Amino acid sequence: MKNTKKLQIEQLDRKLASYADFPEIPSRGWIHGIRTALKMSFRQFGSRLGITAQSAQEIEEREKNGNISLKNLREVASALNMRLVYGFVPRDGSFEEMLEKQALIVARKIVMRTDNTMKLEDQRVSKERIEKAVRELADEIKREMPRYLWD
Repeated sequence: MKNTKKLQIEQLDRKLASYADFPEIPSRGWIHGIRTALKMSFRQFGSRLGITAQSAQEIEEREKNGNISLKNLREVASALNMRLVYGFVPRDGSFEEMLEKQALIVARKIVMRTDNTMKLEDQRVSKERIEKAVRELADEIKREMPRYLWD
């Protein structure tokens, strides 16, 4: 991996490390969870947002269904005297692990294409040699981060 790209990956991993265990969205949404924990009615919630109780309920429902905008979420956060935290956290634990996994997928495809060609020419290679070639190519792909990495 080129030094600047490697540094960027490391910095992202460090910044997001504390969010790795961030809880999943509650089934009824964050707004509902916070509003009910504070024992705030829809009327009170709507009043803080400058909207009707019915509109406040619709906002809560839109968040639950995933149909709410970031602008609306910022407004809700402000009305609840909170700040909105927005980001992406890699499912694989870190950007480095995500990159490793993708590099191995791409490397395996490339090596297996070559292996199939060699089989047709009756030049089989051992499984150990194939795995070594995959590992070496994956390391090179991670180092170079070519454009085709995410194709």
